[in-house]
Parts: sequence; structure tokens; C-alpha cells
Amino acid sequence: MSSKKGEDASKAMKRRATSGGDDLVPRNSKGGVLVTEEELKAAFDFFDVDSSGKITLGNLRKRLGVFYKNMPAKEYRFLMNNKSEMTLEDLKELLLENEVKNFDPVAEAFKVYDPDGTGFVDSNVLRSIFENLGFGEITDDDLTILTETGDVDGDGKISLMDFRKMLDFNKQNPEPEPEPET
Repeated sequence: MSSKKGEDASKAMKRRATSGGDDLVPRNSKGGVLVTEEELKAAFDFFDVDSSGKITLGNLRKRLGVFYKNMPAKEYRFLMNNKSEMTLEDLKELLLENEVKNFDPVAEAFKVYDPDGTGFVDSNVLRSIFENLGFGEITDDDLTILTETGDVDGDGKISLMDFRKMLDFNKQNPEPEPEPET
């Protein structure tokens, strides 16, 4: 990334929209939702299920179907920008300098875990998502550990603010890259 873009991203990360101080969405230089190259790469890798270097409609359905059971085909096509496949470069072109306003991607993601709008992650939904992503059977003990890990404020539940802080923590403390085998 050029240093100019790096500076712009850094400034944008620090800048917050000022609608009463409650907009927690970092903005890019165009006022849209800030999406970093690292976030795009992580998302691309998640959706590129067969490691082909492309996201297909089938890949998108396979991954998003875990979270959105009844998503219409037109929504998948919209997310793919009406293409049958996308490369990482296509995704960068589409999202890095977006002008999307009035959208909170963390709050939207949280809705998947809180489908009834209670303000807290539903443990049955959490169990189902982890099992459908291929983590095997999630026991009650596993759920307790997941909840304790995500419960930043210690009230025994995962709220939207806990969810936000957990994501911020993961951005600040990324998993170390595995050592190459020799």
C-alpha cells in the first residue's frame, strides 16, 4: 500500500462521524465505511472456500447460508455486484473507497447472533453457527467458554458493545502467523 493511502486510512480510522458522538463506524476518506485491505483479505479468504483465488456465487451461498438461511438469490447477486465470480482485486475496487453511509457493519453482523432483537447474542444461534461452520458439536461447556470470552463487561451475556470490543481487540491483537515448517 502506498504511504499516502496508508496515511489516509490511518486518519480515517481515527476520524469518527459526529452524529451526536454515537456513530462508532470508522469512515474512509470519502465518508464511507472504512474497510482495510487486511479486512478485505480476511473476508476474501473466508469466502474463497476452495482456495481458487475467486469468490463464486456458490462460495458465497455456502458461507452466508450458515448465517442467513433464507437469503434470496437476488441478494447474493447484489453482493457479487452481478458477477458470477470476483477476485480479491475486484473486491478491493468495489469496497476500499466506498461511499456507503448510514450503515454499521458490526451492528448488522450482530443481528445474525441476535435474531429476536434482545440486545444479546442468542446462545442457541451461536451454537448453531459454530456447528454449521464445521466446528463439530458445541456442548454447553463450549457455549459457556464462548460467552465468557466474548462477554467483555462481565454481565454474563454478549451485547453489541461486547461484540464491538471483541472485534476491536482482535484487530489490535491479530493471531500470529504460523511458523513455516522446515
